[in-house]
Amino acid sequence: MQAPLSLLCLPCAGASATMYLRWRRLLPRWIEVVPVELPGRGQRLGEDLVEDFDSLVARLCAEQDAALRGNFALFGHSMGALLAWGIAQRLRASGRALPRALLVSGSAAPSQRDPDRFVDMDDDDALIGDLRKQGGTPEELFASPELLRMTLDTLAADYRVCQSFEHPGNAPLPVALHAFAGRQDDVEPWRMEAWRGETARPGFTLDWFEGGHFFIRQHETPVLAVLAQRLAQSAAGGVHAPRALA
Repeated sequence: MQAPLSLLCLPCAGASATMYLRWRRLLPRWIEVVPVELPGRGQRLGEDLVEDFDSLVARLCAEQDAALRGNFALFGHSMGALLAWGIAQRLRASGRALPRALLVSGSAAPSQRDPDRFVDMDDDDALIGDLRKQGGTPEELFASPELLRMTLDTLAADYRVCQSFEHPGNAPLPVALHAFAGRQDDVEPWRMEAWRGETARPGFTLDWFEGGHFFIRQHETPVLAVLAQRLAQSAAGGVHAPRALA
């Protein structure tokens, strides 16, 4: 029997943790999906949006303190992948036990992010254009002024989070790392492959799927099958990575 494992899931820019709710019934029972809601959306709609990467990571670590203990792993898509990496780095700096595995999807490695990705993304037209380019946004949202306004405000704040990120040149993490990518996504393959340099553990994997930026929705069944396989492999690798002193 596979030991139970908590999988904390970080959403992409502009999204809510509800994007992961379906996974609770689609993944094997031993994986407990924990959707992590960010301030200013979903059940936290009344809270102010956070627009700084380091501040958001610190807040999430404090809020999820109980979940970031025991047998757990981190998953993030797009901006969520960067946040998951940041959480793991902060845990290491605090001398805390690290996740069983770090799973990252649809995001360039922290050391190889495109500095021009969010240039000129400071007005509604640009944000709407980016939403349409990335795909995955229901057409009904564009037809609802209220929903569109909320989405654009959230997306703009999240893009500022991404813009505020500066790679500190950390040593590779002593955790298993598995990356997922879409063949038609606009994240260049070499930026995805660069995740290999973020782990000091052997066994890095980069799995490719058909689809664009939201391949995890477009091809959910094969993605989740591979995700469960990678988690099982990491769980079989032994106990948590050792605590790392700051």
